Amino acid sequence: MKIPAPGRPYPVEGYGIPQSEEGLLSWEFVSERMARSRNYWVVSVSPDGRPHAVPVWGLWVDDTFYFGGGPQTRWMRNLNDTPYVVVHLESGDEVVIIEGTAEWVTPDPDLGQRLDKASRAKYKMPGGGGPTWALRPHKVLAWQEYPVSMTRWVFEQGDDGR
Repeated sequence: MKIPAPGRPYPVEGYGIPQSEEGLLSWEFVSERMARSRNYWVVSVSPDGRPHAVPVWGLWVDDTFYFGGGPQTRWMRNLNDTPYVVVHLESGDEVVIIEGTAEWVTPDPDLGQRLDKASRAKYKMPGGGGPTWALRPHKVLAWQEYPVSMTRWVFEQGDDGR
């Protein structure tokens, strides 16, 4: 996946978001925090359109967030109906917010081994061998020092990034 150049979110009056590129974060900021985080908040869309948030475990491999859960849980049923999802870290100080569309995938053997290795290292348990959800970013927002380092990456054409 090609990582787009970082930029700023659209300025909103009163938020103090700089217009210059000074202070923008690197993609490594996102990748490092996604890889090392233990818990992630996943927000899905309920059938009636309401958001549904749940903390989950997950793995960040090849700039993709992999996660799963029980098929009968509300959030997994939500993803089956409407795969739009937002994932964010627990921290409100070192922020990473990823928006995209989750896809149900069966990892090839190489990826399955890498996911298993990552799961054993992070959670001390096997994982990654079977079908799972994969979230490839459409839009990412991140900051470490708000609003100075507020940075946005837009991956999809047609998304104005607001």
